[in-house]
Amino acid sequence: MMKIERGLTKTPCGYIHYRHTGITQPRAVVICHINQQSSGLMIELLEAFAGKVHAIAIDYPSCGASDHIETQPTIADYATCVVAVMDALGVDRATSLGEATGAFVAAELAAAYPGRIDGAVLVNCPYYSETNTSERAHAPIRTNLRPSDPSGFPVTRTLDFVLEHDPTHAPVNADQSWMDRINVAQIEAGRDRWQPLHALGKHDLASSMRKIAAPVLIMMGEHFHYTPHLPKLVALAKRCEGEVIAGARFCATWSHAEPIAARTLQFMGVA
Repeated sequence: MMKIERGLTKTPCGYIHYRHTGITQPRAVVICHINQQSSGLMIELLEAFAGKVHAIAIDYPSCGASDHIETQPTIADYATCVVAVMDALGVDRATSLGEATGAFVAAELAAAYPGRIDGAVLVNCPYYSETNTSERAHAPIRTNLRPSDPSGFPVTRTLDFVLEHDPTHAPVNADQSWMDRINVAQIEAGRDRWQPLHALGKHDLASSMRKIAAPVLIMMGEHFHYTPHLPKLVALAKRCEGEVIAGARFCATWSHAEPIAARTLQFMGVA
């Protein structure tokens, strides 16, 4: 198994932590994580890409081992951090890949940095008919489903709790390894864990998608709750295709890392 290296890069949002593998490969993929997670949930995907491309997964500001910031970041800020890591690693061009909130970041990268991003792969991209509707859609998450202590600091959850109360936001084959990393990511983000969700709610995905000139691939889990909206998302971009990941739900980049990596490599034209 190829070793996963780690590093820190100074950005306008403080030091950003990243994991990467396949460092000597000429083609690159930059990976953007789900809300309230970190690159620690992308280890399986990094391993699936190993030896084929230079795969780089960052932690957003206030997430994982990156610096915490007091101001509310935007999806554009997250994209800027990705490009800063690319610059530090000497990566001129890459394909952007992300799930959920990460799908928004991957799309923004392709829209805002056409000279740096060859294509975008959006996994389980949420669909909202209007900007800010995500706040209402995610209201249950901010209450009982992601509990906090009286100070607002997140408390750990058991795997049984998640599968009973919030299976929509769990992979189809969740196990203790996944649950442990979710709990760690929540603690690492602390009271700032809602920043990515707020960033997603304020971002105009449709505007980003319409600006993308590069090819876009949208992959949705068969059991993901936004999959019925896949045709609407595909219609937003000029050169976009969509497909369903059989048997997948949320956190597909964890549960279905190998097929997602294989399809991404095909999309990139990497043998």
